[in-house]
Formats: sequence, C-alpha cells, structure tokens
Amino acid sequence: MDGTEKESVEIQTLAARTPLVATLPYAATIFLSSFLLFLVQPIIAKQILPWFGGSAAVWTTCLVFFQSVLLAGYAYADLTTRLGARRQALLHVALLVVSLACLPIIASSGWKPQGEEEPISRILLLLVATIGLPYFLLSTTTPLLQSWYWRRFQSAVPYRLFALSNFASLLALLGFPVLFEPAFDLNQLGWGWSILFAAFALLCAGTAWISMNGFDPLEKGAARKAE
Repeated sequence: MDGTEKESVEIQTLAARTPLVATLPYAATIFLSSFLLFLVQPIIAKQILPWFGGSAAVWTTCLVFFQSVLLAGYAYADLTTRLGARRQALLHVALLVVSLACLPIIASSGWKPQGEEEPISRILLLLVATIGLPYFLLSTTTPLLQSWYWRRFQSAVPYRLFALSNFASLLALLGFPVLFEPAFDLNQLGWGWSILFAAFALLCAGTAWISMNGFDPLEKGAARKAE
C-alpha cells in the first residue's frame, strides 16, 4: 500500500470514528437533562404539596408552572441562536454557573403558608425561587443541542439521541415511585438531584464550548476526503 492509499484509509477511519466519539458529550447531556427534567417534578411536588394540600388547584398550579417554563426554554433556545454561536454559548455557560447558586433544590420552610394566604401566587414564587433557573436550563437542552450538533457536524441529530432522551424520561417517571421514593427521603432526593444537576451543568458547559466554534476543521477535512 503506497503513501496515498494509506493516507486515504486513515482519513476514512478518522471520518468514521470521530463523529461517534464526538457525539458522546451530546448523548450524555441529552440523557442527563431529560432524566433530571422529569425527576424534579415529583421531588419538588412531594416537598410542597403537604404545605398547601393536595387539591386540584395546587396540582394545576404546578403543572402550569412546569409547562410555562418548558415553553420559555424553547423560546430562549430559538431567540439566542440570533446572537451567534460564540455569544450564545457564553451566555448559556454563564446561566449554568448562576444556576448552581439555586442548589440544593430543597424548599425553604419560610415558604410554608402561615394562615389564609392566597396559595397560587405563593406556590409559583416558591417554584421560581427553588427550581426556576435549573428547570429552565434543562428545558432548553434538547433544542439547543440540536442546533449545536448541526453547527458542528453539519447534519441532523441522529434519531438514536431522541430515543435516548425518551428512555431517560421514562426511567425518571417510573424510577421515582418504584426505586427512588421508597429508598430515599425527600432531603436525600433533593441533594442527589442537585449533585446530578451540577454534573449536568459541567457537561453541558463543555458541550457548549466544543460546539462554539462550529464544524471542527479536522472533522470537516476528513469528511470531505472520505466522500
């Protein structure tokens, strides 16, 4: 095998392997974000519902909060794409750092109602203060990573990553009543979730950083020569 053929084989091998390895941060970030996004809802609900009662109004208020923040996260992901890759990544990393100040996600007893306070606004304020920014950032992850993945690889996000997201969501929903709730008390669950969120913040910040400069030149050259 002459030098040209050897170089061609090496480039094709790099083109085949690099995207798979480089996809791992995206896969891990998507999995962890989906898992935490669906796990935090029953954790925080179990903490505050005994304070306000389990009436339909309380459950509806929590649902409205989660859905509203989820939509706000999607809107943020769309609007910040207009900032450009670098500024969007830096903004998101800064928000991830700030969100760590919200940890742990253990509701303060100061939010407990003392008498005849109107519960809906108090619940909303409690949720914003306790999990508002972390939940917001988790909700931005899927649309943001789609954009970052495209920017880096110039291709759509593989469907297997969406399947991984769905699996993580299902794991959180089924795991809470079957595994986590029986084994841990609310304080332990709150701290455990907070530690995982800190890991997510670090992972997401790293993924933002490697995606910031767009399509990697080495990967781009390898992909072109492998065509």
